[in-house]
Amino acid sequence: MNIQWNSQTYQDQFSFVPTYGEDVLSLITQPSGCKALDLGCGNGTLTQKLSERGYDVLGLDASEDMLALARREHPGLRFLWGDAVTFTLDQPVDLIFSNAVFHWIDEDKQQDMIANIARHLTPGGELVCEFGGYGCGEAVHSTLQHCFEKRGLTYPRTFYFPTIGQYAPLLEQHGLRVEVALLFDRPTPQQGPDGLLDWIHMFVKAPFDAMDAALQAEIEQETKQLLYHKLCQNGTWYIDYVRIRLRARKALLL
Repeated sequence: MNIQWNSQTYQDQFSFVPTYGEDVLSLITQPSGCKALDLGCGNGTLTQKLSERGYDVLGLDASEDMLALARREHPGLRFLWGDAVTFTLDQPVDLIFSNAVFHWIDEDKQQDMIANIARHLTPGGELVCEFGGYGCGEAVHSTLQHCFEKRGLTYPRTFYFPTIGQYAPLLEQHGLRVEVALLFDRPTPQQGPDGLLDWIHMFVKAPFDAMDAALQAEIEQETKQLLYHKLCQNGTWYIDYVRIRLRARKALLL
């Protein structure tokens, strides 16, 4: 994963991430009692939901900060450090669930991640996930890019937002049959009058690495001004999220 998290700020201001993820659980068809992996479990909220549904679940995340929070909040569950691309388990699982993770994996590592997921699924096991789709946050990113470029700076895009047409073939190449795939807009409200800037501070870190604080503040304020009439409604900021939600099943052995 190509971003570092502030777990407490994530918990306090961005709880909508696991909250929206609860709806993704409805795509799961595996029966309770199955072994499950919550891949990129974050603070463990959805790991807990999987456990409550009767799954023998393990939470896995690449952020030690997030894992510490998950273990503190959910002491009865198991959590393990691991990267989505390289994690290893002692035994395959029947269900791999993931929410808001895949778009943080670099495009050139997506094939390796999917291959690793496929290796860790039992025959007939399923992948159920949601992540950013084509156009996610584009109003914010394109405005930031404009503000960077007018100052002679490059705005790096450190995320991967594919279309269904781009992503489904990647899954199929690794023996995962896509059963459900949706791409949809989900404008997402933020907390408080500085919701846009708080979102940028949490999710758009790499472009501002090593930048002078005054210049960063100048770019952020210009971005806020340019986006006000587009993304702020009745005092609430909305980020123009687009999501992909899917279920894919590993082929049964012949």
